[in-house]
Amino acid sequence: MPRPVATMLLVVCTMLWGLAFIAQKTAMDSMGPLSFAGIRYIIGGLLILPLALFERRRKNVQLTRQQWMLIGLMSLVFFLGSALQQIGLGTTTVTNAGFLTGLYVLFVPAIALFAFRIQPHPIIWVGVPLALVGIFFLNGGGFDSFNAGDGLVVSSAVFWAMHVLLLGFIARTTGLPIFVSSVSFLAAGVLAFALGLIFEGPTLAGIVDAWLPIAYSAVMSTAIAFTLQAVAQQYVPAANAAIILSAESLFAALGGALLLGERLPPIGYAGAALLFGAIILVEAVPPLLERRARRQTAYLV
Repeated sequence: MPRPVATMLLVVCTMLWGLAFIAQKTAMDSMGPLSFAGIRYIIGGLLILPLALFERRRKNVQLTRQQWMLIGLMSLVFFLGSALQQIGLGTTTVTNAGFLTGLYVLFVPAIALFAFRIQPHPIIWVGVPLALVGIFFLNGGGFDSFNAGDGLVVSSAVFWAMHVLLLGFIARTTGLPIFVSSVSFLAAGVLAFALGLIFEGPTLAGIVDAWLPIAYSAVMSTAIAFTLQAVAQQYVPAANAAIILSAESLFAALGGALLLGERLPPIGYAGAALLFGAIILVEAVPPLLERRARRQTAYLV
C-alpha cells in the first residue's frame, strides 16, 4: 500500500474516533463505562471476525507463542486505555477528552526511544510540539477546568501510545492486521463486560436506550476505524502515525460543538491549523529530504 493511501486511512480513523467521543459520552446516561466498552468491543470484534478468519486462512500464517503473548499484551493495553478514557468521560467534556487523549502524540516517540531504542526521524521532534500546542489551543488554551476525569484520560493516553507501538509492530510482523484487531477487540470486550457485570450491573433496558451510541461505536469507531488503523500502520512509522491520529481531537471538538453545544473558542481554529500543519510536516518533509538526497547523490556520481 502506498504511504499516502495509508496516511489517508489514518485520517479517516481520526474522524470516526473524534465523533465517537460524543457516542461514548451520551451512552453513559444509560449504562456504566465498562459495560458500554465491553458491548462495543464484543460487537466490533464479531463483525470483523469472518474477515479475520478469511485473512488467516488465505495467508496461512502460524503465529508463534511470542506473537500470541504480544497480542495478549496489546489486548490488555487496549482494554486499559479504553476503560480509563471511558470512565474519565463521565466527568470531563468531549472537547477535553479529545485534547487529553491526543497527548499520546508525545508519549509514542518517547516510549519508542527510551523503551525500545527506536530513533524517530528528527522532524518528529518538531511535529510533536506543534501538535501538542495545536491540541492545547483546541481546548481553549487553559487548564483551569481540569478534574479527576481529565486525569484518567491523561492516563489512558499512555496506554493508547503503547497500543500504537504494539499494533504497528504486530501488524507488520504477522501480516494479519484484521485478525489481530478482531482478537484484541474480543479479548478487551469480554474483560470489560465481565467487570461491568460485577461492578455496574447493566440492564437490558439501559442497553436498549443506548443502542445508537453502541451501534456507532461498535461499527464505525471499532470495527472500521481500529481495523483501518491496523492495516495502515504497516506502512507508517508509529511516531508519524501518532501525530496523524492526534487530529481526532479536532473532530471531537467539532462534534462536541455541533451536537453537544460545546463551543470551539476562537483560539481553537489556530489550534486546528497547527495540528494539520504538524501532520503535513511529518508526512511531507521526510520524503522530500530523501528525494533531495537521492538527486544530490546522482549528481555526484
